[in-house]
Amino acid sequence: MIKDLYSKKKIASNWFETLQKIFLYEFQNIEINYAKKNKKKIKRFKIRNWKKSDTKEEGGGSSAIIKNGNVFDSIGVNFSEVRGKFNKKFKSQILGANKKPDYWASGISIVAHMKNPKIPALHFNTRFIVTKKEWFGGGIDATPSFQDRNEKINFHKKIKKMCNNHNKKYYLKYKKWCDKYFYLPHRKETRGMGGIFFDHKQKNWEKDFSFVRDVGLCFLDCAKDILENKIHKKWTLKQKNDQFIKRGRYVEYNLLYDKGTKFGLNTNGNTDAILMSLPPIAKWN
Repeated sequence: MIKDLYSKKKIASNWFETLQKIFLYEFQNIEINYAKKNKKKIKRFKIRNWKKSDTKEEGGGSSAIIKNGNVFDSIGVNFSEVRGKFNKKFKSQILGANKKPDYWASGISIVAHMKNPKIPALHFNTRFIVTKKEWFGGGIDATPSFQDRNEKINFHKKIKKMCNNHNKKYYLKYKKWCDKYFYLPHRKETRGMGGIFFDHKQKNWEKDFSFVRDVGLCFLDCAKDILENKIHKKWTLKQKNDQFIKRGRYVEYNLLYDKGTKFGLNTNGNTDAILMSLPPIAKWN
């Protein structure tokens, strides 16, 4: 049993960094193979390492992004490991930080906005945060521009199977949490077709970490399956315009409600890496 905090931090951070490399390899291959098959110019991830600019805080990470690709209008795969102190206004919102604002956090996040409007936008993140408390959080969700019942069934089937391997109660609990979390109250609508979301997971470190690892691998499986099924489907300019309008909802949610965006901005994270979740083009009608 792993008890010392240093080992927990090291193991979690190493996994997130390793997972970033796995995602970069897999998604780059998808972009390369599509470009070769369709005789397009290959677009590659641009990787930028960054460090905290505030001298009172430490850490950094790496941000890997493709813009205007053949498969991805934009995709960002970010890893970070940071430490510091929460500001006075923000510390009360974080578990275990109200009296002592020191924190350490590491995580990975992915947001992919697709060129083909028939392919949903995909989002995933997992993280390990330490204050006076320590916990895992994260989730998987997809945001289609057009309803596809079979796609939604298969997406949730994969996630449910993964959850059931750990605990039969996880899927329903975390699915409901996701539906509630990714909800736009000002529009009275959910952001997409759901998935799972969890936070403050702190019962058993080894079991929780095992679950967090499988969440990442499950997302990769879901993403590859969705892309394989739809990557070569034809689409129209009208469908692309409808996608831009749907992306407007994505922008609204991330800037108004998303806790991950607020966490990054309130801990002096890399702004470009934090805002990579926003689509390159969005519209409002």
